[in-house]
Amino acid sequence: MEELVGLREGSSGKPVTLRELWSPCPRIRRSIQGGLEWLKKRLFRVGEDWYFLMALGVLMALISYAMNFAVRSVVRAHKWLYREVGDGHLLRYLSWTVYPVALLSFSSGFSQSITPSSGGSGIPEVKTILSGVILEDYLDIKNFGAKVTGLSCTLATGSTSFLGKLGPFVHLSVMIAAYLGRVRTKTIGDSENKAKEIEMLAAAAAVGVATVFAAPFSGVLFSIEVMSSHFSVWDYWRGFFAATCGAFMFRLLAVFNSEQETITSIYKTSFPVDIPFDLPEIFFFVVLGAICGILSCGYNFCQRTFLFFLKANGFTSKLLATSKPLYSALAALILASVTYPPGVGRFMASRLSMGEHLETLFDNNSWALMTRNSSPPWPAEPDPENLWLEWCHPQFTVFGTLVFFLVMKFWMLILATTIPIPAGYFLPIFIYGAVIGRLLGEALSVAFPEGIVAGGEVNPIMPGAYALAGAAAFSGAVTHTISTALLAFELTGQIVHALPVLMAVLVANAITQSYQPSFYDGTIIVKKLPYLPWIRGRKIGSHLVTVNHFMNCTLTTLAKDMPLEEVVKVVISTDVPQYPLVETTESQTLVAIVKRTDLVQALQTEPASWAPGQQPCLQDILASGCPTQPVTLKLSPETSLHETHNLFELLNLQLLFVTSRGRAVGSVTWVELKKAISTLTNPPTPK
Repeated sequence: MEELVGLREGSSGKPVTLRELWSPCPRIRRSIQGGLEWLKKRLFRVGEDWYFLMALGVLMALISYAMNFAVRSVVRAHKWLYREVGDGHLLRYLSWTVYPVALLSFSSGFSQSITPSSGGSGIPEVKTILSGVILEDYLDIKNFGAKVTGLSCTLATGSTSFLGKLGPFVHLSVMIAAYLGRVRTKTIGDSENKAKEIEMLAAAAAVGVATVFAAPFSGVLFSIEVMSSHFSVWDYWRGFFAATCGAFMFRLLAVFNSEQETITSIYKTSFPVDIPFDLPEIFFFVVLGAICGILSCGYNFCQRTFLFFLKANGFTSKLLATSKPLYSALAALILASVTYPPGVGRFMASRLSMGEHLETLFDNNSWALMTRNSSPPWPAEPDPENLWLEWCHPQFTVFGTLVFFLVMKFWMLILATTIPIPAGYFLPIFIYGAVIGRLLGEALSVAFPEGIVAGGEVNPIMPGAYALAGAAAFSGAVTHTISTALLAFELTGQIVHALPVLMAVLVANAITQSYQPSFYDGTIIVKKLPYLPWIRGRKIGSHLVTVNHFMNCTLTTLAKDMPLEEVVKVVISTDVPQYPLVETTESQTLVAIVKRTDLVQALQTEPASWAPGQQPCLQDILASGCPTQPVTLKLSPETSLHETHNLFELLNLQLLFVTSRGRAVGSVTWVELKKAISTLTNPPTPK
């Protein structure tokens, strides 16, 4: 390309290059260059976190919206096929069942063939990672394609499998955050920072929730409650910024695609603002919370027990180990057969999607009062203007349909959680809780058809408000979270029932947390993932038990004056990741920690020959450059179990050494802590 030329002002007409024209203005040039350099430094300084979090939120929003768009297309194709096959029961049954069976079996086979880590919710594993445990390959980017493809197939089955996408999106978000963090480290040449990585992963977990429900506030709080035992306030802004970017982009894409006129809530309600509820109704909201708490205890117990049964049973354990697609196909066939609309599926609104379930359940009107005098005919196809009719089959009353839904979905949800596919389990329990609340709301509307008299005014009962409270209470109790109340408000765009909904959630949580672990903690127990049992608020006497009662007294130490031959024997005979370094064999005074990998490398590179008569010892290896780490935190034998547990949770520790007057006398790991807590919780029977 020819260089651009011009004429210098006042010249004789000889052309010059633009570089020569620019050279007479050094001050302006330096000012502009300096300004650009300043802007570059500022951008990189701010962008160290802000750009990373913004990119994460926008990227997850794009993935979420694209997945919803693709899934809607596949679901519409399934409904079209079901309508067009004719009236023959066999063809209609096959079109209803073969579709989810094929999708779920492919989802299981494809995702498991890539990596076994792609199955399930993902939240229990993310919770384990955020506690400081390293799960190999779980955050590897190769899981991304398997998780996205498998989850898309799972969601495409619609309300047949009755599964959501919250958990997998938390996993996807954390996975992308880990990958972007590695790219950033390599790009700017920065050293790896474990604390920084955990902070970004915690923010990514909030993004996963926010881009599913377009709820940034509850997304941050939910991720904190579910995945963190302790949370630094410093990480708050990261989570809120990334979640806001993700939620905003997710709803903005709906506006760009002409699905919405403006950015609104997903399940918009129209509860009256002036008098949303009467004061006596507070009692019934509290009763609803108690009901949800009791049912959630039963659900968590049965789900965990069924998972243990599948692992203990020879046939199912072998099937899950060798033929996961076959198990998925069998489970899908059972679920699809039960939800077949001409069969019993007509008594549980199986023709509605999961979104339509919530839209109808949040309806203000009382279906029981509307159908009290006459029972409307069951439509051949769902009426978009009257979807609530799907809950009012002529052979069943509204109460019969709601009760039948609760009974059937109880075991169907438990069965669905055992299928080895990428799937979320929060939205199903959210809908289940909405049905519980709707049932109580309909019963109250029949008991008080004119409303409850309060202060001389009569206001009608709104079953939709009870459905909202039930959804928040049951899902909050199952997951041991309070933020589901805020999630319900962000989903509906109204906060008029803030007090009764929050009271229902608190009562439900008080009951469930007293008797059962959360859904995600139960999964951690079943999968035997590394975890620390929760002891805060439990009356197990953790303050009275000291480290001296449960520490591991078998401690392999390395002394500076230890001969190299003995050091080599110790390294060969043990496989611990690090050794406590003591001053001398006699004193056993703990001075540092040496990693096994560093020690092995130093031993392999030791000098080939030593001075005549010199007996090499560990001190010589250390002096030649073998790195050691200072002991910044130690335990005393008199430290209580409660304090030790808090230290391990707060600092994400895996191991602490115990010293008495400077001497190394033992060590404490998660194994000793869990055993001590288990002994306190379930004391052995005295002989």
